[in-house]
Amino acid sequence: MSATNVSRIAIAAGVAASTVLLLAGPAAAHVSVQPQGEAAKGGYATLNFKVPNERDQASTVKLEVNFPADHPLSSVTPEAVPGWKIAITKGKLDKPLEVHGRKITEAVTKVTWTADGSKIAPGYFQQFPVSVGQLPEDADQLVFKAIQTYDNKEVVRWIEEPKGGEEPDSPAPVLKLTAATEGHHGGAADQAGDDDHKADDQAASAEGDKGDKGDKGDKKETHAASSSSSSSDTTARTLGIIGILIGAAGVAFGVLAGRRRTA
Repeated sequence: MSATNVSRIAIAAGVAASTVLLLAGPAAAHVSVQPQGEAAKGGYATLNFKVPNERDQASTVKLEVNFPADHPLSSVTPEAVPGWKIAITKGKLDKPLEVHGRKITEAVTKVTWTADGSKIAPGYFQQFPVSVGQLPEDADQLVFKAIQTYDNKEVVRWIEEPKGGEEPDSPAPVLKLTAATEGHHGGAADQAGDDDHKADDQAASAEGDKGDKGDKGDKKETHAASSSSSSSDTTARTLGIIGILIGAAGVAFGVLAGRRRTA
């Protein structure tokens, strides 16, 4: 085979590979969800909804994430994202949830982020953090159906659930849940709570130390004052005795002087 033919074959192979990569790129870039740390069953976690921009001539200006109705979450708190407005939609529950001894009759069904001075430009992505809980104990995953809107009015629905191990064309974000840990602590949200309690304990301990030091200082001041008062009393008594002795000596001297004059 000539060198020219080898070169042509190599070029053709490179073009074919590039075409495969270009076609695979957009299919792989879709809205997804990942926890910060772990998402343990029965616990709490902070989730990041990652939104890549797939279009070359349009920017993403809106994201809607629908929360699973079969496993409602009692706590959903989105983190503020600069340049985006957040709207939270709630709905009544057919069966109330009992969390920490109280009943929850409604839960968040959807969170919507709308561009307000910002957008996701071509070639970029944006993450939208949400703190959630209490995660279900009777499920291995949660499906969050998402809708992405571009500034050219195009709407992409990431709502297809994976079946049979194959990824659909427009897959919905899926959160994999890990095994429950001791005390149902899961991910960054619980760690932050533990850190807050530790900080409170440390602050209380510091206040206690200050109080103990203050008490010790008061005792030292009281002892010093008592010693000073005792010293003052002793000095006064000594001066009083000396005064009496001097007075008595003066009287005796006067008596003796009078007798001499009489004699």
